[in-house]
Amino acid sequence: MSMFGAVDLSALAQRQEPATTRPEAQGTDGAATLYPAPLIVDLTAENLRDVAQASTEVPVVVVAYTPRSQVSADVAAQLADLAVDMGGRFELARLDADTAPEVARALQVTAVPTVLALLAGQPVPMFQGAASAEQLRQILDQLLELAAANGVRGRVAVDGDQDPAEPEETEVERAAREAIERGDYAAAIEVYDHAVAQNPGDTALQVARSQVRVLARMDGQDPRALLAAADAAPGDVEAALVGADAALALGDIDGALGRALEAVRSHTGEEREKARLRLLELFDVIGAGAPEVVRARRRLATLLF
Repeated sequence: MSMFGAVDLSALAQRQEPATTRPEAQGTDGAATLYPAPLIVDLTAENLRDVAQASTEVPVVVVAYTPRSQVSADVAAQLADLAVDMGGRFELARLDADTAPEVARALQVTAVPTVLALLAGQPVPMFQGAASAEQLRQILDQLLELAAANGVRGRVAVDGDQDPAEPEETEVERAAREAIERGDYAAAIEVYDHAVAQNPGDTALQVARSQVRVLARMDGQDPRALLAAADAAPGDVEAALVGADAALALGDIDGALGRALEAVRSHTGEEREKARLRLLELFDVIGAGAPEVVRARRRLATLLF
């Protein structure tokens, strides 16, 4: 069974506004961020949005079952046990196909038991039918690897967990924040340039610098006017890239990435490289795990190779 492309719930997941100085991601010690969601939830039309939102932070496993099928009920029970045993590494959403048929139809469930996952609102087919506990754990391990590769690395907070303390502001973050507060974006970028040079492997610093660069380019600008200027000069790579920033400022993520991708496609040499680097910067700002970024990365690969 394949459900790729059958349904896209990512629109239900309300994207968080990007941070201006400290992107929220994994803890600095590598520990997964705790997400305040129920470990096991009964999936309905009413809470589908909440579950889709949770899938932007933690993997969600959906098991479609019916009490009339002992096999499907057993699979749901096995997954519930594993959700507890694995300490919240995924949220389990139990879908009773009898009581929530509209959700089953939306997910194109045609038989029970059907098990699929949600990652950033995107369905990932797993299996249909019965499975042993060992097989389930192997499948879940593969899912968690896929989730991590797509930037979904959080964990559901379970009993006994404590939310990690808010990390203290670093000297770099303090200096950048103070520069931004006084409107000196150039100084804030310089702070991050120096920090990245000292710590070239620190992706959080690179992402923060990208965010400040976008803020600097948009400071005092009218996004709609910038979009009009970009449309009026389709051959101007700089206008096109500023138009991408403007689209992002207006909340049009696909539009922003589309404009930057078109700049890569339609230019050569130094201008193409400039467009490519700006596109990578937008990937940082939007978030590596965002479905729009995943799609744009695939498109960029086809343009470059």
